[in-house]
Amino acid sequence: MGINTVAITGGNGRIGRATVEELNDCGYRTINLDRQDKFGTEGARERAEQVADEYLTVNLLDPGAVYGALGSSDADAVVHLGTIRAPTNHPGHVTYENNVMTSYHILEAATELGLDAVAMASSLNAIGSVYQTTESIFSVGAPVEIEYLPVDEEHPRTPRDPYAIAKHALEITADGFGRLEALPTTISTLRFPWVLYTDEMRKILAEADRTIEAVRDPSSEMAEYMPATTRDVLFSYLHVEDAAAIARRAVEADFEGHETFWAVADDTTAEAPSAEVAAEFYPDADVRTDLEGTQSLVDTTKAERLLGWEPVRSWRDL
Repeated sequence: MGINTVAITGGNGRIGRATVEELNDCGYRTINLDRQDKFGTEGARERAEQVADEYLTVNLLDPGAVYGALGSSDADAVVHLGTIRAPTNHPGHVTYENNVMTSYHILEAATELGLDAVAMASSLNAIGSVYQTTESIFSVGAPVEIEYLPVDEEHPRTPRDPYAIAKHALEITADGFGRLEALPTTISTLRFPWVLYTDEMRKILAEADRTIEAVRDPSSEMAEYMPATTRDVLFSYLHVEDAAAIARRAVEADFEGHETFWAVADDTTAEAPSAEVAAEFYPDADVRTDLEGTQSLVDTTKAERLLGWEPVRSWRDL
């Protein structure tokens, strides 16, 4: 049975809206499952509804509501993007509950309804990343632990903050559902970094000083962006359209069980060659392959092999 209708949770969000558009452009019928209007105006909600073929308001923390929305939409697959993006604006327990339990409800409903595929937004933070080092109430002052480069899906995970722990738990939950002898046959968790629009890439990366000296001692003008574009996140990023493309590819994949995939751009956010970046910022890491040019410090060959996905957009082209 082919996939014709795809439900997207969080379809009003950054990656969500791009994913709805990507799926529509590829001929799928789309259902946007979101909370009450994120933008706070009826006009904004109407614009969001116009992107998808259908719009349903649903409380993703209510398992019955999730089951009812997926069932009534006649979805064949679901892309779950309706999670809290960062822990900085919510108490820790709220972030954890939302990101773990909404994912559980999606997987449970998808299994009971016999959906063919589930794709879910995990995060770079699943391995332990920026929020445990930045100055916030969740900071534990622990540097990001990188054992080897390039980092792949087998790299150890050492999350400490509520957001990172929740993303780790989300992946473990997907592991469990992936062992069941029932649909969905394909479950993907996608480790996104900071996902940017073109104009953001131009301002934050292309038009900024991205030398090693600047990254080590950022200017006051760019300081607010630095934690999300430097060592703590492996100098990774991704264009929003590439994020939407891997979500679609995950829906279309034909492997069985659960797999986690890195979803980052092919290059780093630094101007310097990656070998120099690795030596400067990860001196204790085991560099397992020659780092050529400005290649990413994250290995995405698994996504290329199992999903047929490769990122195509770079800030260096702007």
